[in-house]
Amino acid sequence: MKYQIMINIMMLLLARRKLTAKFIAERYEISKRSVYRYIDELNVCGIPVDVTRGRYGGITIADTFRLPTGYFTREEYAATVNALQAMRSQVTDENILAALEKLQSQQKTEKRELSVCGNIIIDGGTWGDSKSFSEKMRVCEKAVNERQSLFIDYVSRDGEHSKRVIDPHVLIFKQNVWYVYAFCHTKQTFRTFKIGRIKSATLTGGNFVKKEIMRDELDLDFTYTSAELCDVVLEIEKSSIADAEEWLGIDNIEPRGNSFIARMTLPDNGGLVNKILSYGGAVKVLEPQSVKEKVICAAKRIYEQN
Repeated sequence: MKYQIMINIMMLLLARRKLTAKFIAERYEISKRSVYRYIDELNVCGIPVDVTRGRYGGITIADTFRLPTGYFTREEYAATVNALQAMRSQVTDENILAALEKLQSQQKTEKRELSVCGNIIIDGGTWGDSKSFSEKMRVCEKAVNERQSLFIDYVSRDGEHSKRVIDPHVLIFKQNVWYVYAFCHTKQTFRTFKIGRIKSATLTGGNFVKKEIMRDELDLDFTYTSAELCDVVLEIEKSSIADAEEWLGIDNIEPRGNSFIARMTLPDNGGLVNKILSYGGAVKVLEPQSVKEKVICAAKRIYEQN
């Protein structure tokens, strides 16, 4: 019975997105304490369910969450359908019945899916992540277009989680990274959030008045001080030239014999070393010696650890 109730709570949240503990408790004839215990167990299983109080309070499941095609094993998938079928005689909610039918008709495949955000097609399926990034983009775009506030779980570069309500105004694509520029209710000011660092996002149902955004207001100043920059000369093998052109730009690369030479002013930080190493030896540092030594040291550490 416990498993059946947990699955039903999850499916009900997927159908309605927001519920109250009182509603769930009355529906399944359990205590509110049991409701919160089930919610905790769903979180342990990786289901992004939040319990919040106040204006946007309630029990919600992130709008960015969808059951991925590989979430259940075939055995778990069959058990889920069987559990819902066993409860079918006790369920009258059309949304739950529709969810059961979708699960029954869903073909278990491992194919990758593309998501469409307005006029942009986004393939978020890198290295096993079939669509979570695309879902974040979809929800953020919906919030911008419909002027709806978002409740987000955001993870900083330091790994710190913060939950806040934001009013998304524009989506920004810069240096191969997607951002959402939004008014943050917590800080009471506009902030720029990396979409890739949003763990989950839920439409609150509240609307906001959109402010006209000027280019100069956007917090996307990625300039570096002279101390952080260095002139770099790289030799690139022909096999990796296409990727290098996307990284450095075709205007900064010229052929030399059987290889290519790139001359760029780049930030001298860990990101540069990691980027060079990602080419697996197809990019060689010619200048400066300091960057070359950093790459060699990093490569040695990788070798020693494997």
